[in-house]
Amino acid sequence: MAAHTHENTAPQNGHLETASLDGKNKVLGFWLFLGAETVLFACLFGTYLALRNQTMGGPTGEHLFDLKLVALATAILLTSSLTSVLAMHAMNQLKLKTMQFWLGVTVLLGLGFLVLEIYEFIHYVHEGHTFMSSAFGSSFYALVGTHGAHVTFGIVWISTLMLQAAKRGITTEMAPKLFVSSLYWHFIDVVWVFIFTLVYLLGKVG
Repeated sequence: MAAHTHENTAPQNGHLETASLDGKNKVLGFWLFLGAETVLFACLFGTYLALRNQTMGGPTGEHLFDLKLVALATAILLTSSLTSVLAMHAMNQLKLKTMQFWLGVTVLLGLGFLVLEIYEFIHYVHEGHTFMSSAFGSSFYALVGTHGAHVTFGIVWISTLMLQAAKRGITTEMAPKLFVSSLYWHFIDVVWVFIFTLVYLLGKVG
């Protein structure tokens, strides 16, 4: 079945998510929300950088971090950002099945990232690196764990929107919801790039 919009045609400017005033307001409001999220992560980054050497005699990042594993997780998450872009491109071309396919791939890649992160955390706990083991441990899990919670929320959110889109099709009401979920996904991908650089790479060099 072909996808439908309220106008039954693709928007002239190629951006269905801002084809209506309501859509524009939703997108603008979400950018403001992401500003608040940026402040949250900035605080977590600042706390981690201030406490990362406070190990209380426990394992350090240089000892713990497996850059090969983290690099794989990074590649998976960055690839999911690309598939999210492809999904939004399909949305603006009114290709429902193609959009759903790329959103599904995005969700699967997000799940793959979470599996690797959980595996990583289990390994760290076995090495004595827990939330309560040191200030380093507390700040690390607060930062990386908060990001992981955001990824989990993003997966649930996108999956829910996929179910709604399957029932309603691509409309000027659905498009802003799908677009802001894509913005959110890109945001957590960008945050991860900073985590990879400031936590893992910096941790390896001491």
